[in-house]
Amino acid sequence: MRGSSAALPAGAADKMAAPMQLSCWGGDWGLPSLHPECLTVMAYAKFSGAPVTVNTVNNSWRAPKEDLPVLVSEDIVISQPAKILNFLRKQKYNADYDLSAKQGADTLAYIALLEEKLLPALLHTFWIEAENYCSVTKPWFASKIAFPLSLYLPGKMSREALNRILLTKGGPPLYSLTEVEAQIYRDAKECLNLLSKRLGTAQFFFGDTPTTLDAFVFGFLAPIYKVCFPRVQLQEHLKQLPNLCRFCDDILTCYFRLTVSGYSPAGQDTADANLQKLTQLVNKESNLIEKVTFTSVSSILLLCCGYLFTDTFAWQLQLYSGLYFNYFFSSELHFVERWEEYYTISKEELMKPCT
Repeated sequence: MRGSSAALPAGAADKMAAPMQLSCWGGDWGLPSLHPECLTVMAYAKFSGAPVTVNTVNNSWRAPKEDLPVLVSEDIVISQPAKILNFLRKQKYNADYDLSAKQGADTLAYIALLEEKLLPALLHTFWIEAENYCSVTKPWFASKIAFPLSLYLPGKMSREALNRILLTKGGPPLYSLTEVEAQIYRDAKECLNLLSKRLGTAQFFFGDTPTTLDAFVFGFLAPIYKVCFPRVQLQEHLKQLPNLCRFCDDILTCYFRLTVSGYSPAGQDTADANLQKLTQLVNKESNLIEKVTFTSVSSILLLCCGYLFTDTFAWQLQLYSGLYFNYFFSSELHFVERWEEYYTISKEELMKPCT
C-alpha cells in the first residue's frame, strides 16, 4: 500500500488518525458497490491504505440525506469524490506520492476525459435506458431503501441523471434525445478505446502501483463490466478490450478479495429471481400510492418534507411514487393537486387564515 504514513511504525498511523466512516451504496454482481463514485473512493482508500470503515446503505430509515459517497471523520463531513480524496491526501494517505508533475497533469486530463466522454453513457445505461432502469436499476436501488423512500429516490436519481446528460450534451447541434443518445455512446466507445491504448500491457496506468487515475477508471468501468443489464451496448464494447477487463478483474481480486466471476451460475439465477421479486414489489407499492384518496392525505403529509424559502414560501410535499403533492392554502378551501413540477405560494397567500 502506498502512502507517506508507511514510514511510521506499524499501527502508529491508525492510532494517530481519527476514525473515518465512509457511507456508500452497496454492491452486487461481484462488485463492492454499484455506484461509480462510491467505487472510486473505495478503490482509492484501498490503494492509499486509508483506514476507512465502509457503511453501506441498506433497507432502513437511515436514507441518504445527500449524494453518496459521504466521508465522516470526527466532526468533518465530506461529500464528492474529489473532495474526499483531497481530504485523505491531507491525512497522508496519498496514492500519488511517486508521480511526476507530468503524470499528475495526465491524471487530471484523463479524469476530465472520463467525466466528459464516458460518464454520460454510464448514466444513460443505468438511469435512462428504460429496460435497464425498470428491470435492474430501479428495483435494485429501491431494495436498499425503506418504503416509502424506495418509491421516490430512484426516480429522483433518474431525473437528475437525465438533467445532467441534457445539460452537458443537449445543446446544438443535438436537438433530440435520440441524437444525444447516439452521440454519448459514440463518445463513450472512443473514450474506452483511448483508455485501452493508454493502458497497453501494463498492470496499472502508471506502472505497477495503482494511483488516483486507476481509482477513477475502475469506478467508471467496473459497473459497466459487471452489472447484468438486458441492454448491454457499452458492456459489449468494453468486453472487446481485454486489457481493460483484466484491469478491473485484477483490482477486484487483489484489493477487494472478490472473485473474477462474481457469481456462480446458481448465484446468478438467485440474483435474477430476487430482482424480479423486487420489481414486482416496487410496482405493487406504486399502485397502492396511486389509490390514495383525498381523505388520507392528512396522514401522508406527516411523511412528507416541507421546505421554507426566504423570499417565496412553499411546502414541497414529496409523495414517494416519484410524483409531488403540493398543498396549497386558500381562503376558501384546502386542496391537493398532483403534478410533476414544484409550485410555490406567495407569503401573503400562505399567511391567509384557512376557513
